[in-house]
Amino acid sequence: MEWQLKVLSFGHYVCPCISALARQFDGMPKDESSDFTPRLGKPRDQARARTTTALILRSAAEQGGDLRRLLHPRRERKPSGRFNARGRGREAAAALEGHGGWEFYADTSDGMRFRARRVVVKARVVKLKGVESQAIAAHLRYLQREGVTLDGRRGRAYAAAEDDADAKAFAERGREDRHQFRFIVAAEDGVALGDLRPFTRRLMTQMEQDLDTTLDWVAVDHYNTGHPHTHVVVRGVTDDGKILYIAGNYISHGIRARASDLVTRELGRQSELEVQQKLSLEVDHDRFTRLDRALLDATEDGRVDLRISPHQSYLVRVNRHLLVSRLEKLEGMELAKPVEPGVWELSPKLKPMLTQIGERIDTLTLMRDALGEEAAHRSVASYRIHRDVPRSAVTGHLVGKGLAGDGLGDKAYLVIDGIDAQLHYVEVRDTRVPDEVRIGTILTVGREASTRSVDKTIAGFAAHNDGFYEPREHAAIAGMAGRIPGGDVEGHIEAHVRRLEALRRAGIVVRLDADHWRIPSDFLEKVAAYDEREGRQVVVEVHSAVPLDHQINAEAATWLDRQLVGRHRVETAPMGFGHKVETALLRRNEQLIAQGLAQRTEDGAIHYRPDLLAALQRRELDRTGERLAAKQTDGTIYVPVRDGSTVTGIYRRSIMLVSGKVAVIQRDDHFTLVSWRPILERHRGREVVGIVRGMGVSWQLGLQRNRGLSR
Repeated sequence: MEWQLKVLSFGHYVCPCISALARQFDGMPKDESSDFTPRLGKPRDQARARTTTALILRSAAEQGGDLRRLLHPRRERKPSGRFNARGRGREAAAALEGHGGWEFYADTSDGMRFRARRVVVKARVVKLKGVESQAIAAHLRYLQREGVTLDGRRGRAYAAAEDDADAKAFAERGREDRHQFRFIVAAEDGVALGDLRPFTRRLMTQMEQDLDTTLDWVAVDHYNTGHPHTHVVVRGVTDDGKILYIAGNYISHGIRARASDLVTRELGRQSELEVQQKLSLEVDHDRFTRLDRALLDATEDGRVDLRISPHQSYLVRVNRHLLVSRLEKLEGMELAKPVEPGVWELSPKLKPMLTQIGERIDTLTLMRDALGEEAAHRSVASYRIHRDVPRSAVTGHLVGKGLAGDGLGDKAYLVIDGIDAQLHYVEVRDTRVPDEVRIGTILTVGREASTRSVDKTIAGFAAHNDGFYEPREHAAIAGMAGRIPGGDVEGHIEAHVRRLEALRRAGIVVRLDADHWRIPSDFLEKVAAYDEREGRQVVVEVHSAVPLDHQINAEAATWLDRQLVGRHRVETAPMGFGHKVETALLRRNEQLIAQGLAQRTEDGAIHYRPDLLAALQRRELDRTGERLAAKQTDGTIYVPVRDGSTVTGIYRRSIMLVSGKVAVIQRDDHFTLVSWRPILERHRGREVVGIVRGMGVSWQLGLQRNRGLSR
């Protein structure tokens, strides 16, 4: 048999068995670094030739090689889709094809095998249209939320040349972009990397070279999970202002390959022993693992054959003992069953079931960690997971929050320790979560009521007034009844008028003038249909931005005070946060009595001042106003306002106090503080006019003063 030897390259390693066979022949170069390719000449004995070829193939397989792939290489896959065909990075991705986490490198001196470090990269292209463009800033705020650093502080955004990047400026720059790219980069050995910023910057520099453009990006490192990871947000524009299209194969494979190469250079390659040690930890996991993926890859017709065979892939053969142990675990979960020795049948539900179980375990772990030390005293049976808004409203204090799912979408999660002694995990759109929602905030999460109380009140009033609703008459009746919490009659009436304004725009009611509204006889039916069309929205109502224990001695109108004097006191459970609320209410009563704002009668009942909430709010407003005035350097003074006075000036900003959010209204050489409403944000920096009514303000924005509220 004649042999001609040239180089035979296995991509990144040279098969040791070929080297061993080649050395048996005279005339072979002794330099193992030289390349060679075996090529069979015309054999004299066909049977002997077949035997020799089989021997070579078997020896190659035993050493982890596969000559069939070299003799019949796969055709280069043509990129498909618009992003693959037109996007940047296609050439770089094609050059990196085949580079993955399972790839081994061989040391030809001793036959030891090494593997590149694994890096998980998740990506999403977000179209910035309508609501999405408003969500850029909200997404960045969530990335920089508290509790994501090693010391539990707020995350800090950084960029290519800035350690403290301005995320607001970044969001403003990208407000008109067509789309943006969001990535999560998580190295398997992220803990060993330590500070992730140098690694992230090197990766983004490499991406700029591959994409042939400078990238505008910000990143935030998170250390609040078992695997440190980095969130990267990239604007969808090139350095010359054009739309940035990135090839799909570069997003799905190229970035991961680049990141893997960088981590491997930093930490060195993994030995085969290290890989098996990590895989052995996954045998008993109740989630979808790399072992499960290997089993599915080796499956044919729903069965996986683990009998020793020269045709088995090297990875399956070397990890066979781990795969068998994993199959025994899956058998106990009824996701696999043996059909004959060495052959197993896999359930079609294996991947979705394990994925779902893994997500639930992750969520329960997240809830337990958010609860902290108190989790040791809570049963998992009290944990409630709401992937959507709960059917019944959840009230409690916030113990955890963050981005839901993979962290790339626009959904946030809130972990609420409820007054019902349950721990709730709730997912909502991040744009629905107010900025003031922080750890310790007392809030309620639920859906808008199918039939609102204001609608019932309007319908009842119109039924006794020939189909008309009159705000002035309603205010007179409500004032005489004395049932409005805190005596804020004007605020109560404003809520009804705001609802009528929305329904007027929908063509359901007619406004005759500022004090007369025509209500149809089928008002409630039309309102129900309107709400159904618009969709019942998620409501995140903030009751207090101040934690419960800080409200007990506060000289301000607190959530506890509203519970004490309000008509609809929340029902609390005698354990958990519900028990803490009841205890705090008792202590708050004693504090109000000591301040002369309440008194206890002989029979033990407690009577509160009729203007309790308004009096407490005025105290806090005046105290805050004087403190702000003392900081002014231009001589601006604070001027308090009282019930019935008119407020005129420029709306500057809002401040969160114990009593709630207040607006700073400045005019000439003085300023005042009044209750804030969301509608004011549309008029920031502009002149506004309003009339103080109890604890609220009747704003006249964009209308004549006698026309009431803003549209």
